[in-house]
Amino acid sequence: MTRLVGNLRERASFQGLVPKWISCLVASLIVLLALTPSPAYAVNNPELLPNEPTVVIDLARILNTAQEDYLNTELPEFEASTGWKLRVLTQFDQTPGRAVKEFWGLNERSIMMVADPRGGNLLNFSVGDELYPLLPRTFWIELQTRFGNQFYVRDNGEDGAVLGAINALETCLNRGGCAVVPGLPREQWILTLVTSILGGVICGFAAQPRREGQGIAWQWALLFSPLWGILFIAFGLGPVVTRTPELLPVIRNVSGFLIGAIVAFLTPVFGSPPPADDNA
Repeated sequence: MTRLVGNLRERASFQGLVPKWISCLVASLIVLLALTPSPAYAVNNPELLPNEPTVVIDLARILNTAQEDYLNTELPEFEASTGWKLRVLTQFDQTPGRAVKEFWGLNERSIMMVADPRGGNLLNFSVGDELYPLLPRTFWIELQTRFGNQFYVRDNGEDGAVLGAINALETCLNRGGCAVVPGLPREQWILTLVTSILGGVICGFAAQPRREGQGIAWQWALLFSPLWGILFIAFGLGPVVTRTPELLPVIRNVSGFLIGAIVAFLTPVFGSPPPADDNA
């Protein structure tokens, strides 16, 4: 009898704990579901698409009528001659989203440029896989940062950034591909000139004579050649010759290297202390 009463008490206590355990579990699941971010679904607004076929959808009103007409004529002709499809979408508050893929029939040979003034960089690109053997991923990063940065947009306007990027793409695709974006901005050339001069300074200091009667310390100049060679050749001349066929920037960088080397080499002569007087 005593055992039966004990079993009944244990069963009653267990039945009292089960609802509390279930309620705690349900509450925990609700909290986890509330804290878990919902998946981001792609926007699809086909109502924003124009009724007539066009290669430019200018929702942000970046381009004027003449520029839009030019692109609507130029891009189809470029596609007919090369087979590469270029499309331009500008957006601000609203975007047609993935509806443009079906509207334009984007495929592996397509490039869609998206210009959105709301971000830190104006330009973004959706690129087909067949483009990457001709234009590597580093090319697209440089293209975006060169034409879409705030300084370029401030100086050339949003329309100038769009047209400049389109011109660079057409130039490279007509060449059969580019490793870098063609053209040498002034800011980039100044950087190459600075590295060329710095390479010359290092070379000049390394070539200073170490002992009496020595003209040039070629051994030390060769020892430091990896350093000044990288600065002058890789960072000084490399970006110039790969981006422009003009000789003037090359001549300026070579002159900067030579001037830096000569000044550094002769600095101890001009700055040598006067001989001390010996008072015997």
